[in-house]
Amino acid sequence: MSHFKKTIRSISNPETMSEPTEPSAPTRRLTAKLGRFNPFKSSKRSKEDEDEEDIGEDIDDTTVAGGGHSAFDHTRHDLMVSDAIKSFLARQGVLPSRDDPEGLTTLLDQRMVIPPASVFDRSHPLTEYFISSSHNTYLRAHQLYGKSDADAYRTILTAGARCVEIDAWDNPDDPSEPKVTHGYTLVSNVPFREVCEVIRNFVDYETSAGAAAAPILLSLENHCNPNGQLRLVQIMKEVFGDRLLSKAVREKGHEEQSESDPESHVRLEELGNKIAVIVEYHLPGEIDTSDSSSDSSSDEEEEAKKEREEYKARKRETEAAIIIPELEELGVYAQSVKPGDDSWYAGEGVLRNRPHHHLINISEAGLARHATDDVNTAAIQRHNSKHLMRVFPKGTRISSRNLSPVPFWALGAQILALNWQRFDASMQLNDALFAGTTGYVLKPAHLQHSGGGRLVKTRKRLRLHVAGASDVPVPKGRDSVLKPYVTVSLVQKDGTSLKQSKRKQKTSGYKKHGLRSALAALHSSEESPAETDPIWDETLEWEFEDDELVFLRIFIKSDDSFASNPILAVTAVRVLYVVQREWGFLRMLDLKGHETGCTLLVRFEIEDL
Repeated sequence: MSHFKKTIRSISNPETMSEPTEPSAPTRRLTAKLGRFNPFKSSKRSKEDEDEEDIGEDIDDTTVAGGGHSAFDHTRHDLMVSDAIKSFLARQGVLPSRDDPEGLTTLLDQRMVIPPASVFDRSHPLTEYFISSSHNTYLRAHQLYGKSDADAYRTILTAGARCVEIDAWDNPDDPSEPKVTHGYTLVSNVPFREVCEVIRNFVDYETSAGAAAAPILLSLENHCNPNGQLRLVQIMKEVFGDRLLSKAVREKGHEEQSESDPESHVRLEELGNKIAVIVEYHLPGEIDTSDSSSDSSSDEEEEAKKEREEYKARKRETEAAIIIPELEELGVYAQSVKPGDDSWYAGEGVLRNRPHHHLINISEAGLARHATDDVNTAAIQRHNSKHLMRVFPKGTRISSRNLSPVPFWALGAQILALNWQRFDASMQLNDALFAGTTGYVLKPAHLQHSGGGRLVKTRKRLRLHVAGASDVPVPKGRDSVLKPYVTVSLVQKDGTSLKQSKRKQKTSGYKKHGLRSALAALHSSEESPAETDPIWDETLEWEFEDDELVFLRIFIKSDDSFASNPILAVTAVRVLYVVQREWGFLRMLDLKGHETGCTLLVRFEIEDL
């Protein structure tokens, strides 16, 4: 992608005088502790704040984040640096003085999050990569009465998805043109042909722009009769042309996958920019894991439960369509199955009645019923080192909320079909995993076939030094003063369960004329910065077991009295990618995944224990 020269806008302070003197460490620690104390905070409000952190907001056509591609464009937007931050950098010796635009430009160009070269290695089998993936890609908003939109594919592919879903149905109004929709619901529909044209145009744009090659996987959920299926094949061949992968990339006689040699599976580099189709394969006695009544949750609203049960009843009335040979042939490297037993991982781990290149397609709830202990978990990891797995949200997530991705990545699942309708906690983590990549990330060694599932964890200490922020966004319509603070959660798999743990730390709240500012003023001739340009100069610390799937979710919020604390800006990073340099900037997004211009000045320290 193209890079554009940034404009560095200085937030000027006309009353600035000489360079300030930094407050002492004891003073900083004392004011930090006092700043965190708030006797009016309730546990109920804390829970509300956590819920708001996880929900996010609806994305739109200008959303840039979600699949990691926004990391390519971090210089495209103006990034703000306040006078207070410039002074801080000068005191730290990072800049010779606060008036050093060239030095500041260099610092802004130095990313604090850079994936190591190893994750870009394209020479491995396709099964050894995490793939940025979307569930019900055509949908805007709600799963049962949202809007279908072909242009949603452009938005989501541009943001970095490399596996998208198409639900294809017969079109009674025009049998020659199948439609894309969420069946048995009030969701609108769009022509299958139009969806294919949007995907083709994206591939052509990426190719012409010189983007790194990355195949697009189409997870095709077929609901068409034989004539409709034939039309699906004809339309894909007509629209995609030679972009469509319609045969194996190697000549006959060169086996591309076997149970004894999974390394012979097609390599990522061999797929180039091809469009590859994941086609369903119906096993005898297959189970639809998304339909289990055990998916219901106690906190699900009564109306939502009713909607879901009605949807499931309509779905059960229709049997799975038999796949015609012409369509089956397009599943060159992935045939999606929903197994009715545990043969795919238990014992010898050989799926009964399997097709070639099988892909286990299973709901998060269905997979949780298999990954019940360490033995089964290890067996599933071994399976996923040799074969593909796609995990999709359970049936209760009709409002487009998401599964927690980290535990499923830890199982080695390549394709986590996330709902991209909101930039929520899961999408923020997805953005962090795929930051700066093509949408394909090489798995940690212990999840690769050659690694044998053996993980040697190391205990580490992470220190995040938070200096301050520039141009913190102010919510529309807000007339009260901000009291910004930074809250950071360290996220990883929770032990042996398929749950996600998060351990939170936070800075004190910044107030322009508060105790912290008054004490700092004793050591400075500089006016206290505005609430939108806070200085914290605090350190947050964690100890953790490293499995290379550890993340930080970072929020700037306002510590409001007698109200839930609004989220002002957010970002997420994979700890494996952080750069340990003296100081640098993280760019902050809003809850729609838009750029804000806000920056957070930080420093990372990681050490083995």
